[in-house]
Amino acid sequence: MKGGLLEVYVVSARGISHSNIIGNPSYYVIVECGSQSYTTKVSSAGNHKEILWNEKFKFELATKKIEECESLKLKIMDEEFFTAGGFAGETIINLKGIIMEGNEKRFIEVIPVAYNVVLEDDTYKGQIKVGFRFTPSNKVVQTVGEKNAPKENENGIGQIIYSKIINLWPNTWRSFFPCENANNISDKNKPN
Repeated sequence: MKGGLLEVYVVSARGISHSNIIGNPSYYVIVECGSQSYTTKVSSAGNHKEILWNEKFKFELATKKIEECESLKLKIMDEEFFTAGGFAGETIINLKGIIMEGNEKRFIEVIPVAYNVVLEDDTYKGQIKVGFRFTPSNKVVQTVGEKNAPKENENGIGQIIYSKIINLWPNTWRSFFPCENANNISDKNKPN
């Protein structure tokens, strides 16, 4: 399997248990893949009891260390004032199938889907919505910059099309501004 770029979209959560006695709970997510980790912003549930983050994180997966990144761990933490934060649940998503299919198809995108949140006692409570996009490494290089894109020879079809567009360009602007042509005609009809 080749490495590549894994983009993770942490969208929202619903039905998460909270330990706050007073007030609305505020949550954040720690997203871990191998040795890389990111933290979302802190968000609280609104009137609809849905916690929204809408954040995207990019993980660069090296080919040599792809075995370390076979799963994605999402830890939902409850922000508390006097402690480091309480554990609200976690989800572990297996990435092996996503990476394999992305390597075969040269690109894969999984729309955001709800995954069950597992509590400390191995029961389920709530769901977190997460989406993915995986692009293998050689495809990433070509989309990052044009330096690595294949170049056509000078007399190729691309050069011919380019020259035709450039030659046509001044004529198309004149058709958009008919007033300019009308002024030239009226100047010719004026007596000197």
